[in-house]
Amino acid sequence: MEQRRYVLLDRDGVINEDSVDFIKSPEEWHPIAGSLEAIALLNNEGYEVAVVTNQSGLARGLFDETTLSAIHEKMRRLLSQKGGRIASIYYCPHGPESACDCRKPKSGLLEKFALENTVDLESVYVVGDSLRDILAAQAVNAKPVLVLTGKGLNTLSNNPKLSIPVFENLYDAAQFILSQQ
Repeated sequence: MEQRRYVLLDRDGVINEDSVDFIKSPEEWHPIAGSLEAIALLNNEGYEVAVVTNQSGLARGLFDETTLSAIHEKMRRLLSQKGGRIASIYYCPHGPESACDCRKPKSGLLEKFALENTVDLESVYVVGDSLRDILAAQAVNAKPVLVLTGKGLNTLSNNPKLSIPVFENLYDAAQFILSQQ
């Protein structure tokens, strides 16, 4: 039996436009050009895609679980229209001051994903736009990839010695991942 292949994605700044004011409603959630097509491309080539995201807006009281579900439903609906799907969504609801194990750059969300899906993370690409995404991936020996959308350009500018693959956007990152098969 062939093992399922996965790609893990951060949400804000990778799939959708990010905001310093947080994405607090479905109306504020807008996909980055080509990101939904990138997920569909990965799906069509046999990859399951999961989202692993910090959502401290919950702890900050900016939105509630119902609103977060509505945001994710919009993402899934728009993605479905492009022929893609998200297998699962893992999120940390805690704030930056929390001592939780799930807030990236800690690796708790990735470990939970691996446990629930019986996946060896060393074979999994983790695509993010911030240093915390990269550090979480490195902590579990996954394969980090940086995109320059969202906070990505700033992340690269502040960490010029990063020795990981860097791409303009999720679509370019997806093409790279597929080329590594």
